[in-house]
Amino acid sequence: MSAADPLVIICPSCATANRVPPEKLGSGGKCGRCGSALFDGHPVTLGSANFDAHLMRSDIPLLVDFWATWCGPCRQMAPAFEAAARQLEPQVRLGKLDTEAEQAIAARYGIRSIPTLILFRGGKELARQSGAMPANAIIQWAQRAI
Repeated sequence: MSAADPLVIICPSCATANRVPPEKLGSGGKCGRCGSALFDGHPVTLGSANFDAHLMRSDIPLLVDFWATWCGPCRQMAPAFEAAARQLEPQVRLGKLDTEAEQAIAARYGIRSIPTLILFRGGKELARQSGAMPANAIIQWAQRAI
């Protein structure tokens, strides 16, 4: 892929693949199918219906927060992860996966403690970090790992 080739960006609403010229990535863009914004500064809710599309088909890295509703540190880190989305998009897609609702996906990645952050690119794990982190630490960790 050359620098001029369009990037595949997965819609956070309908999981449709959209081609976006690299120079237009910063201006956001809308999904060609459903019309939703491709980036809105919020993590995408991931589940069995859209996880693999974001993981395997997108040309930008995917940073996943593996969490659960009953986890105090997970709830404490949620605002920081939200703030990190505003800073890292559109270079990185951030997503949240509820390990209680999506136990098979959590098991596939050997999630044993939460919160756990995993950064993926092209379906491959680049980095993993367990434990709650403030927004600036999430951003710095992700940028170093890319």
